Amino acid sequence: MQIFKRLLRWALILAFSGLLLAVVAVGVAYWLIAPRLPSVAELKNYPMQVPLRVLSADGKLIASFGETRRIPVNIENVPDRLKHAVLSAEDADFYHHPGVDWHGIVRAGWHVVVTGGDKGPGGSTITQQVARNFFLSPEKLYSRKLTEIFIALRIEHELTKDQILELYLNKMFLGHRSYGVAAAAEYYYGKTLDQLTVAECALIASTFQLPSVVNPINGQPRAIARRNWVLGEMLRHDYITRAVYEQAIAEPNHAYPHEQPIEVDAPYLAEMVRRQVLDRFGNDALTEGYVVRTTVQSDRQQAAVEAVRDGLIAYDRRHGWRGPEAHQELPADAGEADFDGLLANYGSVSGMQPGIVTASDAKQATVYLSSHESAILDLAGVGWARPHINDDRVGATPTRVDSVLKRGDIIRLARDDKGEWQLAQIPAAQAALTSIEPEDGSIQALVGGFNFVRSKFNRAVMAARQPGSSFKPYLYSAAFERGFTPASIINDAPLALPDPSRPNGIWTPSNDDDKFAGPMRLREALVQSKNLVSVRLLDAIGVRYMREYATRFGFSQDAIPANLSMALGTASVSPMGMARGYAVFANGGYLVTPYFIHEIDDRNGKPVYVANPARACRNCQERLLDTRTPGPPPAEMNPTPANNLASASSAAPAESSSVDGVGDAVLPADAHGDGAHPPVLAPRVIEARNDYLVTSLMKDVILRGTGSAARALERDDLAGKTGSTNDHRDAWFVGFNGEVSTAVWMGFDDYSSLGRGEFGAKAALPIWMSYMGSVLKGTPPSTLPMPPGISTVLINRYSGLPASSGDPDGISEMFKVEDVDRLRSQAAQQKEQDQQHAYDIF
Repeated sequence: MQIFKRLLRWALILAFSGLLLAVVAVGVAYWLIAPRLPSVAELKNYPMQVPLRVLSADGKLIASFGETRRIPVNIENVPDRLKHAVLSAEDADFYHHPGVDWHGIVRAGWHVVVTGGDKGPGGSTITQQVARNFFLSPEKLYSRKLTEIFIALRIEHELTKDQILELYLNKMFLGHRSYGVAAAAEYYYGKTLDQLTVAECALIASTFQLPSVVNPINGQPRAIARRNWVLGEMLRHDYITRAVYEQAIAEPNHAYPHEQPIEVDAPYLAEMVRRQVLDRFGNDALTEGYVVRTTVQSDRQQAAVEAVRDGLIAYDRRHGWRGPEAHQELPADAGEADFDGLLANYGSVSGMQPGIVTASDAKQATVYLSSHESAILDLAGVGWARPHINDDRVGATPTRVDSVLKRGDIIRLARDDKGEWQLAQIPAAQAALTSIEPEDGSIQALVGGFNFVRSKFNRAVMAARQPGSSFKPYLYSAAFERGFTPASIINDAPLALPDPSRPNGIWTPSNDDDKFAGPMRLREALVQSKNLVSVRLLDAIGVRYMREYATRFGFSQDAIPANLSMALGTASVSPMGMARGYAVFANGGYLVTPYFIHEIDDRNGKPVYVANPARACRNCQERLLDTRTPGPPPAEMNPTPANNLASASSAAPAESSSVDGVGDAVLPADAHGDGAHPPVLAPRVIEARNDYLVTSLMKDVILRGTGSAARALERDDLAGKTGSTNDHRDAWFVGFNGEVSTAVWMGFDDYSSLGRGEFGAKAALPIWMSYMGSVLKGTPPSTLPMPPGISTVLINRYSGLPASSGDPDGISEMFKVEDVDRLRSQAAQQKEQDQQHAYDIF
């Protein structure tokens, strides 16, 4: 008995000593580690990494940029069934322990002892996992574990249990780039948290342990087994009833990837936004949860996308079938598995599904599609596929299906307006469209090519192409500034000019039809797009003057050739630049700068940037007080604020004007915050009368000239100009009304010819008409009123001089009032000379 008491005493002494040593060891460890422990107070307002989101002007999603998927959610918005599932899976005693589960730690320590050092289960609570994920590395070290415990205790002291659980549910990685339960619910099930079933909640909760290996999509058997275990724990803790448990156990897993639905097809614009936001905010722009609201209207953007794609497909079909994308010899017993393997590297492109021809005869072909369905093509489905011979020629219309398609051909199909499958072909040509609002330059729609995935080159802003005759309105505006009028007579006749760069040393420009009309009025010359008139007109006003004058429309002199070929549109311009230039005519003579970001909000919805662009603002009070005369814009294009018109030094500069890949577009001056911000006035670059006269000429281009097809839109407020270049390498149509200025270009990236007859009126104008018809449908006419100082005078259609009311060749024409007296004087002199000539005969 004495021996037993002594042993018991020594055991108690040893136990107490061990406990004392443990306490001392913990105290020493805390004394050593405490100075290095991070402050946990920041967790109260910890900013989660949230992707950059880009929205249209009407709030629809254009794009989301960022490496992580995360949708932060407040704890009160997390349904109880999901909370209970996570607690059952990870830490059932969460609301009762002090942040550390001592039993779990002892259990983990015993495991290390009996296994000889295996650090398998860590016994970590949710609080400890929060500590590890926010402050520590995932390394399995004893020192890291001890630090984790100390941080967890601090977290429990600083935060409530609900705050800790909220951090946990938003922070944890749950597979497939999804962080947090809300992002996981959206990706795996396409649901919000309140829409999840009990079984789906349990399966998401099962993902916390091994998210990359066991999640609702990967590792299905293990994921289902883990889900069922979680459901059992929920039942054991009375979170669910037996009936709910059995129903959830029986529920099949319907998870599959649900990418965030893109509501607006504007990838070229989205990339422009990404570049400009990165330039302003740096790399944090992609993780700080900024929401960018653009100026693009979703319906206008969709109309632009459809117009460009339809126009390119129509052009492509005019030039015939170029053959299958590839051909594979198929064994006689080939099946769906073989077909799927052959199609694995072919993705859908703009609604064109890849497929392989499995059978073909004279009447029909069977095509197996990558969507695991078969389609039958009859002769009508391949009727357009005349064989392509060259840029100018196609073969005969097919009379047999098997003359077009062979077994083993890899092709594409697309549904027509009736939902029927038709043979399709990815266009080889490209096109671009830029549409801006003339009032302030806000981009309304932008398409940089046929398909962003196949080509990320943004032709709408980055292409440098020759505008052809669409450049002529700028020349005519300059000529009107030099004293020419719409009735001035210029000779449309052959011309030979010295040009040392040519083999014979002579440049002989010509009209598109190689015909000459002789002396003609400038109005008719623009309507008929006479090249030789433009060359003579440029020679008359001077190349140097014209290059300087072109800067009034936003062009750099470096982009404009210093020779007479400028008259034929040999400058280097982009569709955005042309839309901007024509906006000057549309808004009454003011140069606005394109922009596409209206507002940037932080993760809490508070604006951190609001655009204050330079505006035409024709009728605002500040404009009425503006006494500046029209002229070239400032070299750096810094509009003067309306409240200090006299001082150029007080200009409101754009925030960004040199970001690669956004063309002429800028980030306008920032107007967010308190206080009123007066309008920024765009500089007036041409006077209202000049603008009105040039616009009247371009209205005639649509009424009875090269753009007459646009009369089908049945509007009287449209003005514009076609453009084509040598060998049909570029096709343009640029036009406007008072509300929108739109430029369309079509061509090949390698500058190949579009083919004989592919003028701007044939290739580009249909795209412009499709877009403008959709945008302007149901809207009232919008055109500028005739400004003061314009007179309508009866003139002789052949001489261009004022005529008497009885002149059978008399027509009405518009002039600046100061030109009328001069022209009447010329008419009187002409009449006197004619009479003198008549007397001289006798």
